[in-house]
Amino acid sequence: MEAAPASRTLISGVLLGVVGAIMFSAKAIIVKLAYRHGVDAITLIMYRMLFALPFFLAIVWWTSRPREGKPVPALTRRDQLGVVWLGVTGYYLASFLDFAGLAYISASLERLILYLNPTLVLLMGRVLYGKPIHRNQLLGMAISYGGVVLVFGHEVSLTGSGVALGTLLVFLSAVSYATYLSYSGELVLRLGSLRLVGLATSVACVCCILQFVLMRPLSAALTVAPEVVWLSLLNAIGCTVIPVLLVMMAIERVGSGLASQVGMVGPMSTIAMGVLLLGEPFTGWVIAGTLLVLLGIYFCTRAGK
Repeated sequence: MEAAPASRTLISGVLLGVVGAIMFSAKAIIVKLAYRHGVDAITLIMYRMLFALPFFLAIVWWTSRPREGKPVPALTRRDQLGVVWLGVTGYYLASFLDFAGLAYISASLERLILYLNPTLVLLMGRVLYGKPIHRNQLLGMAISYGGVVLVFGHEVSLTGSGVALGTLLVFLSAVSYATYLSYSGELVLRLGSLRLVGLATSVACVCCILQFVLMRPLSAALTVAPEVVWLSLLNAIGCTVIPVLLVMMAIERVGSGLASQVGMVGPMSTIAMGVLLLGEPFTGWVIAGTLLVLLGIYFCTRAGK
């Protein structure tokens, strides 16, 4: 009798993880669609974060409520500095660099680069904490980067030198988010993952809004095409807030290990949506590069267990 509830929990967790990964991956598609209406990265990310901020503040409020009659511990000065640091590096910089890079490269290549995060976390763990990297993990990293280079080389031959700049920007975005993952462990233990996500993303939202105020005239927000506003609203809710909650719920049900494996559906869904919605080329080079990246990440995650 106990097997049925456990099975339902597993199935629901996997489904939540799959849907969350697909919705996360749709972000690049929406950004590429918005760029077709002449908007720039600073304005576009401002709209996304402006619409997302109320939801993340609601998460902060919800996770700060008393539990079982006990108040949630207040943030210490160290906690506050840590939240600001992680919000700037892990969400603000990562998001802005990603949006900027998508102006030059395909959604498929962007997703493959971002999927290198586990390898970057491994490298940072080695540099910052002296954690060993196993032979199979090195093999996995080589395979993953080989896959990205394969797709990169194919895109350069098709669209020109702007691909190099876009690839660099998105790779720096991946490095920025890997920094967040590497430094967030202690704060996650003290604050809880959902509370930390709400706080850090709220900081990032404020940074993106301030960036627009300082670098663009306010009238620029009123001159964008209506499609940009609606796409940004969809991006904020459907590709930012909801996926965060879905992935958190998936982790609660099946654990972070299986949830990360389920997340491998992300690059494949991005490629499919890029072909169907953006008209991006679906070639053997893209397929081969994607399979290499997924295989490499699988080696890295399995070898570390």
